[in-house]
Amino acid sequence: MYNTNEIELKILEFWSKNKIFEKLVAKNKDKKHWSFIDGPATANNPFGVHHAWGRTYKDLYQRWKAMQGFDQRFQNGFDCQGLWVEVEVEKDLGLNSKKDIENYGLEKFSLKCKERVDKYSKIQTQQSIRLGQWNFWDNSYYTLSDNNIEHIWFFLRKCYDNKWLFRGADVMPWCYRCGTSLSQHELYDSYKELTHISLYLKFPIIGRNKEYLLVWTTTPWTLTSNVAVAVNPELTYAQVKQGDSVYYLSEGTLNSLKGDYIVLDNLSGKELSGLEYEGPFDELDSQKGIKHRVVSWELVTDKEGTGLVHIAPGCGKEDHDLGKKEGLPEIAPLDEAGNFLGGFGWLTGKNVAHTTKDITKDLEKKGFLYTTKDYLHRYPTCWRCGTELVFRLVDEWFIKVEEIRPLMLKANKIVNWQPAHVGKLMDDWLTNMSNWVISRKRYWGLPLPIWECGNKHIEVIPSKKELLERAISGKEQLKELHRPWIDNVKIKCKHCDQEMNRVKDVGDAWLDAGIVPFSTLNYMHDKEHWNKWFPADLIIEMREQVRLWFYSLLFMSVTLENKAPYKNVFSHEKVYDELGRPMHKSLGNAIWLDDASEKMGVDVMRWIYCKQDPKFNVNFGYKGTAENKQILTLLFNLTSYLEISMQGKKISKPLKLEIEDQWMLSKLNALIKDVTENLEELRPNVAAKLLEDFFIVTLSRTYIQFIRDRVQSLLGKNRGAALYVLYEANLTLIKLLAPFLPFLTEHIYQKKFMSYEKIESIHHFDWPSYDKKSINSELENKFEIAEKIIQVILFGRDKAKIGVRWPLKEAIISSDKKEVKDTIELVVEIIKRQTNVKKILMSNKELPRDYVEFEYGKLLLNTELNEDLEREGYTRELIRRIQNLRKNAGLKKENKIELVINTNYDLNEYEEEIKEITGASKLSFDMGKKSYAHKSLEKIRNKEFEVLFNVL
Repeated sequence: MYNTNEIELKILEFWSKNKIFEKLVAKNKDKKHWSFIDGPATANNPFGVHHAWGRTYKDLYQRWKAMQGFDQRFQNGFDCQGLWVEVEVEKDLGLNSKKDIENYGLEKFSLKCKERVDKYSKIQTQQSIRLGQWNFWDNSYYTLSDNNIEHIWFFLRKCYDNKWLFRGADVMPWCYRCGTSLSQHELYDSYKELTHISLYLKFPIIGRNKEYLLVWTTTPWTLTSNVAVAVNPELTYAQVKQGDSVYYLSEGTLNSLKGDYIVLDNLSGKELSGLEYEGPFDELDSQKGIKHRVVSWELVTDKEGTGLVHIAPGCGKEDHDLGKKEGLPEIAPLDEAGNFLGGFGWLTGKNVAHTTKDITKDLEKKGFLYTTKDYLHRYPTCWRCGTELVFRLVDEWFIKVEEIRPLMLKANKIVNWQPAHVGKLMDDWLTNMSNWVISRKRYWGLPLPIWECGNKHIEVIPSKKELLERAISGKEQLKELHRPWIDNVKIKCKHCDQEMNRVKDVGDAWLDAGIVPFSTLNYMHDKEHWNKWFPADLIIEMREQVRLWFYSLLFMSVTLENKAPYKNVFSHEKVYDELGRPMHKSLGNAIWLDDASEKMGVDVMRWIYCKQDPKFNVNFGYKGTAENKQILTLLFNLTSYLEISMQGKKISKPLKLEIEDQWMLSKLNALIKDVTENLEELRPNVAAKLLEDFFIVTLSRTYIQFIRDRVQSLLGKNRGAALYVLYEANLTLIKLLAPFLPFLTEHIYQKKFMSYEKIESIHHFDWPSYDKKSINSELENKFEIAEKIIQVILFGRDKAKIGVRWPLKEAIISSDKKEVKDTIELVVEIIKRQTNVKKILMSNKELPRDYVEFEYGKLLLNTELNEDLEREGYTRELIRRIQNLRKNAGLKKENKIELVINTNYDLNEYEEEIKEITGASKLSFDMGKKSYAHKSLEKIRNKEFEVLFNVL
């Protein structure tokens, strides 16, 4: 096998030293352009192998379009802001909370975040180069740049002018470790299977002695803020008696009860609505004056729990929405660190993570606890730090979606999504999306351009230029558009002349990435340049980006230009380990890209990804390396066979082609057509499998076998035509493979083709175009039939235990299919050569019982070996043995030998054939008195042959 790592490092050096990429870009400059926008990689840690899948696709398509002659920008991107960076810096510094950050110093913290981004963007750049990616690495975009931030400000001002931007109170998923809310799209994939204690509670009904509402919850801390119980008005509820107590719960959840019970009555939820009850924490100051009542809610089910839902509008999104509808009070119990606020008695100051047991004991002591059960369910966690989220009533900044929703749905209709189902996922997301919460109560991120005065007047600043023009203080310290420096900039209110301060919030990191079709193309300052490259012809990322990057791109583009920012979107699934588990450092199963590049080789990794169906996850590991490395070694060996056969001379185009040559050129041109079409249709996996099937089956196992005898002998029939077609097939193949396997194809080209073609790099060739006239479907169909005939004859040989080197007199085929007769007439010589059968006969008669049946008829082999056939068989087998002896002696094809075959078996008839094939200048059947360096006694069937030779 070829040494992948050694070859790839040498090719990287060759590309760099000879500026191969730069010359390619110059070759296509000012030609038709093709716009690709790179989704920014988070510059926060080194890449793992999971990053390589998408980056392989990106490089594949950019290389392919370059070979097609398109001018491109080749710009990489880095995502630089947000929790993903902050949390890692906190770990580095040993900080555990926002308070720790503020004590450390916000300026120092921001600089540390920037340092981390700088460090890992450099590491990721080197990893991308090692992966074979071509980009202008010195021109990568960074989402932390003032230019990127300024373009987001421009977008937010447009939202404000549209009356879409607003501040509002809502219950949001909240990470109390990070001290910030999360948006709907961040929450989507953050659920984990967790076990919590669920409580069954008995709320006393006011005015009814020992009658209780049986209520269930999995979040005991929210009971401190309970204001209502919800029932479904259409659901049937049961009144049951246990001991001297009466409980109300849904008929479908009676199995929740402990012990024996008696059903007294059934009633509808509507009949329960309006009842008042004693709350579980009425003694708290926060509960003073609250009247607890039963309300109707159609969303209540009895699939779990008791059919009576505890409602705390300050602790749950759905509860909050119901509370608005019913006019329920809102009690928000937690501060941003997850600690109970004042007014919550003995709980005040306690962290929500450590209160479940104490709350349970308190409820039991007060007589509210009925029972407890462990409950396994999917619960949201912080996507960055893993903390279990709470839901908290907070003031945040939102962008309304109702007006833009139909515009986004319309824009999405003209986008080509591949795989197609991903476009449907986007439609579903757009149809159900909530208002976009864009504010985060953090530090290292996009500073929201919102200034507010003491009179609550709001201004949204659209540009750095306007900010500096309006600044009344702080602009001298504004080294960049980040906290804390921007927090010092004050402006004067246009409405009341008061000083305005920037709100402290930073923005959702998906604003950073969503604006790049505008910021990277300088939308605000050079519309002509922007128009040239917008929208993107293609973007590529994981399928989960539907609700993240793909969504933010579409939202921001429709807002600014009322059109989609991309024409085509290609997505893929996830990379798991060999056992199908997510890769995590904590599990010890993560594979870093550097390690994989060295151990398996980049091209092997790329080939695994290119062949993978993007609709399914990849289970990635080193076990699959050997098989794919063998496949690529075969590709390398194919061209070595060509090189040996050509003997340093390029063959001119022949005047005549044999039938197998015509077939090969038909298959080759069909391959060009099919690969090109599948790449155009965003099916790179299909294209890759077509290419692999071509060089393994069509070229190696079939065509080379067809022409081996023609090529092996200098006097072979129309040898030049075979070599010409073999050369064209190999060169065209590596051109087609170049975007997929940039290292191996370059290595093959430099070693095998450069001396003939004179073009500096395989990547400087134009993408092959197919010749429609050369594609002969009818001929290909006949060869398919011929292959089936060859296979069944070889099967018959195997059944009779007669190896293919032993010639057979005849094969009789019985078939009533015209295409079989036509095929045999056309390619009978090929069938004979491939099966070593002297005659192929067609018959309409019934064959004897020992026939073999196949798709196109029946086959009967004449397996009787006469003396002539047997002699030829011995000769062929002996030639193979001599060739192996040459190989074991380290000889090359051009090395001549003096050969002796010491035997009493007459081989004189085949003397010239033996000499030509084995490279023997002299052949004797009597060793005489001379000594020989190489000797071997070869036993073939019942005969012995002493083989001796010296190298001349």
